[in-house]
Amino acid sequence: MRKNLFPLILASALLTGCGSAVLNPVTGQTERSVMNEQDEVAEGAKAHQQVLQEYGVVKDAKVQAYVDNLGQRLAKLSHRDQLQWHFTVLDSPEINAFALPGGYVYVTRGIMVYLQTEAELAGVMGHEIGHVTARHGAQRATRQQDAGLGVLAATVLGAVLESQGVSGAGRLASQVSQTAAAGYVASYGREQELQADGLGAEYLARSAYDPRNMVRVIGVLKDQERFAADQARAAGRPAPTGNSWLASHPSNDARLQQITQLATQYQGSYSDEGRDRYLQVLRGLPFGESAEQGLTRGSNFYHPVLGFALTAPAGWQIQNEAEQLAVVNATGDAALLVQVAPPKAGNTHEEVIRKLLQPSQGKVEHLTLNGLPATHFVGSRTTTQGQSQPLDVTLVSGPQDRMYLLRPVGKSAALRAAQVALAQAQGSFRLLAGAERVAAKAWTIKTVAYPRGGFAELACLSPLPSAQQQLRLINGFYTGGEPKPGQWVKVVE
Repeated sequence: MRKNLFPLILASALLTGCGSAVLNPVTGQTERSVMNEQDEVAEGAKAHQQVLQEYGVVKDAKVQAYVDNLGQRLAKLSHRDQLQWHFTVLDSPEINAFALPGGYVYVTRGIMVYLQTEAELAGVMGHEIGHVTARHGAQRATRQQDAGLGVLAATVLGAVLESQGVSGAGRLASQVSQTAAAGYVASYGREQELQADGLGAEYLARSAYDPRNMVRVIGVLKDQERFAADQARAAGRPAPTGNSWLASHPSNDARLQQITQLATQYQGSYSDEGRDRYLQVLRGLPFGESAEQGLTRGSNFYHPVLGFALTAPAGWQIQNEAEQLAVVNATGDAALLVQVAPPKAGNTHEEVIRKLLQPSQGKVEHLTLNGLPATHFVGSRTTTQGQSQPLDVTLVSGPQDRMYLLRPVGKSAALRAAQVALAQAQGSFRLLAGAERVAAKAWTIKTVAYPRGGFAELACLSPLPSAQQQLRLINGFYTGGEPKPGQWVKVVE
């Protein structure tokens, strides 16, 4: 949960007209497009600001400079070396990378943790550079306009009432946020993904990296998916389907075979994988959630920046998202949402209720929550369609003059069954103080020499849950094998 709610972006058709003939620098062929290169750069720059606002950037100049230097080297050997390229490490634990038109490429610190070498990172970035050089974002915009949807129609979202149950915390809020970037990077076609694979392999070879590193990247990330599935299975939950580089990039066996075939077409001497350089850059990088986003520690959630804490009931899960915190029951059909009220919503609880909730009727009850002033509102509002929508919201005045909205959401029957647990979760909202402030510290990546006791020895000193499995995972040995004694490996402290 970040410091402020990311505002709902109502994207619309930004480009008009029938398009014009544009030369594709990769294929050398002319294609009709609603975006020329100037349009690509302008739209990329606009969406870039939204990406930065939503994610934030890693505040480590060493990491940013390293990734930018690597990206610039790859881009200078690409089909569009004349573009002004921008490479950014986003402050997100998500395992992801994406690109915007006009030369904007992003990797998350989350994906960097699971890669083992500079060459593997180059494989991820080469693929994303390929999407830009082949004009895949512009092609997507053209297809959407041809269909009468508008350039960024995929991101046009209005207020959404979740009336069919929880089914994922991302759909629990009464409003859904997406960045304009989503319209460009979502749902690339299979041909576009394969073309980006081929271009990524080509750019690696041009930069003296073994193109087979693209195959290794897929293997590393598939191990991460296996780990997530194994953990869910052990807890009796369905396997997660969250955001990841593989989730947005098809990863079936046929594609893996084609990547392998593409990589083996290149013959050369590729000796320097850049492992030591890469590990040095990773040292000190946050692992998992950061202090700015809030930290999940078992059943507790601590937000050292916002200054509050909350505890999930037994068997419930904490899902920390950009716009909200969700405490979700085991069956996924009831949850408590915690959101920050926008500063412009008002200075008092009553003003926030009137401006933000816009109720048609209801009653107010003033109370305190662990010493914090609170107001419970129960009532309803009339939607634009003339329907009555129930409202059940508790406003709490927290530290730093912020107001928080605590809302139970889900199906009526599920909410009734979870009434006690929801009250328990809400009642745990409190100021972060004392020993909890000590516990509210982000984990970071360190490197140590691999001991003779192996991952079992390292796990004894690790704060991670399922430490041995996670240490194997971040070092590329999840499915078996061992590093050599004395070899540098990643640990989390």
